[in-house]
Amino acid sequence: MSLHNLTRFPRLEFIGAPTPLEYLPRFSDYLGREIYIKRDDTTPMAMGGNKLRKLEFLAADALREGADTLVTAGAIQSNHVRQTAAVAAKLGLKCVALLENPIGTKAENYLTNGNRLMLDLFDAEIEMCDALHSPDSQLEEIAVRLEAQGFRPYVIPVGGSNALGALGYVESALEIAQQCEGAVNVSSVVVASGSAGTHAGLAVGLEQVMPDVDLIGVTVSRSIAQQLPKVEALQHAVAQSLSVSANNPIVLWDDYFAPGYGTPNEEGLEAIKLLARLEGILLDPVYTGKAMAGLIDGVARERFKDDGPIIFIHTGGAPALFAYHPHV
Repeated sequence: MSLHNLTRFPRLEFIGAPTPLEYLPRFSDYLGREIYIKRDDTTPMAMGGNKLRKLEFLAADALREGADTLVTAGAIQSNHVRQTAAVAAKLGLKCVALLENPIGTKAENYLTNGNRLMLDLFDAEIEMCDALHSPDSQLEEIAVRLEAQGFRPYVIPVGGSNALGALGYVESALEIAQQCEGAVNVSSVVVASGSAGTHAGLAVGLEQVMPDVDLIGVTVSRSIAQQLPKVEALQHAVAQSLSVSANNPIVLWDDYFAPGYGTPNEEGLEAIKLLARLEGILLDPVYTGKAMAGLIDGVARERFKDDGPIIFIHTGGAPALFAYHPHV
């Protein structure tokens, strides 16, 4: 598969160039294993992160439909909502964000700092709800109300994770293959698996261009039994949209997300501190810290298929460090 398969889908050029693939020498020495990191935390908008890849396709579709408002949902500290609000600001669109407090905290930092602070800077309109119990229908209710008020809303699902948004991570897989060609004989790729679009897009893309590479999703919010159907459904929807196969099984590790989504754990916090100390790179307590804890433990327990190089997908999220202080 080549980039040509993706050119059928309109997109906006927010990123402009491949994000770096970096070798981590000190971290590799620490683990006794070659570790590389795909720096999607460096995408060039709103302090970076993986959602911008999805929004290149989703925002283009919104403009194609003549939308003047982006409507989405997430946690108060959602990286996705932060980047969606930034994209809306850049395009001169209104952004309405439906937010929940998934950890039930009253901590002022969580409620007002980090990603939440930036929503105000991007002039997003915030609506709070008790829980995102049925986000698709809840977002549709907001869209209907906005239409009645004369707006032209475009609904972006939680995490930007639908078949269109996940195309951004098919493209990321192509980037990784090009960056590794003749240089890195990758064995495994590790990514945080949450709303499933990043994981599913990578699964489809890597199957086409690096079929022997193991892709491991470290869950950040659900058990394997709950997460697997979400990833598989998106994997097959993405593959169908590109007219390619999706035969590689989805691999998930669910040992590292406890006690639940958005709540830091000791292993994740230690992973954050370790990478900061050894490489000067910042992870976050919700996604990448837990995914990196999975990588570290996976090496220690010999969970990977062999001793070959591992790529860690850094999906961003560092602004949440400020929201979770002083726990981090």
